[in-house]
Amino acid sequence: MNKQFAIDVDAGLSQQNKTLPSKYFYDQKGDELFMQIMELPEYYLTRAEHEIFTEQTQELIDALGVSPKQHFELIELGAGDGSKTKHLLKALLEQGYQFDYLPIDISGYVLELLASNLLAELPTLSLKAQQGDYFEILQNLKQSRAPKVMLFLGSNIGNMTDAEAANFIYDLGANLAAGDKMLLGADLIKSADIVLPAYDDAQGVTKAFNMNLLHRMNNELGANFVIEQFDHLAEYTEAEGIAKSFIVSQTAQQVHIAATNKTYDFAAGEKIHVEVSRKYSRQVLELILEKTDFTISRLLTDRQGYFADFVLHRN
Repeated sequence: MNKQFAIDVDAGLSQQNKTLPSKYFYDQKGDELFMQIMELPEYYLTRAEHEIFTEQTQELIDALGVSPKQHFELIELGAGDGSKTKHLLKALLEQGYQFDYLPIDISGYVLELLASNLLAELPTLSLKAQQGDYFEILQNLKQSRAPKVMLFLGSNIGNMTDAEAANFIYDLGANLAAGDKMLLGADLIKSADIVLPAYDDAQGVTKAFNMNLLHRMNNELGANFVIEQFDHLAEYTEAEGIAKSFIVSQTAQQVHIAATNKTYDFAAGEKIHVEVSRKYSRQVLELILEKTDFTISRLLTDRQGYFADFVLHRN
């Protein structure tokens, strides 16, 4: 991982407009901080999707179109702590559905927590955790002929550009059969007074989450970032519908990274783009899906209309 980490960091910091890949937020400390973020009062996304899963559980099951008489595989990409999914799992078990639950995550730590939490509450659940890269695991799971329902929740799709999202969803579809379903969680476009605090909370947890990326480079790549000389910045405009997060250099400075054997110059006020968070409407998602094998068959929203879970049908 460190070799690829170094390659990706060098590629991003060598650009005129500096970037760092958001996937490197997630070491054990990053996982813990993100779980804290999901509990923040400003972070409406988790609560809104949680509401859908708790108050519209039967509607979700009906929309997925699975049969109690046919065994299926319920695959979740990046399952987190399973706090939302467990409501769906519990209802499926109570109604006698026959299925395996297969959470996929790159983090073994997250999967261990997930399995521990879910099996304590749902001891009869057939849980088969899968650690590793989504597409490598999905390629193996493709060999099974069982119908599949894929969950990609939390608006994780929003961390991609629209072109990246289209390619990603197309590649997911290549590992599914006609008639399979995907439940896609997506944050909906709304005003900046609601969105911005979710990425710049009063307690500074989001800032700590972003700064953890600098700590990782110091610890794993031999970088000499002075963390106190960098800050966190969030930007969002409703017209664009995209929230962006940056790490900002507070002063003119140089940073050396041993793993790349390079020194990088930062101007005072220079921004490093670390994350994008796309917000959606049905129209935006339909444009993204045009070149994939999926169509929207149903959508469910929370009461405030902040968030949607789109049921996608594999054609």
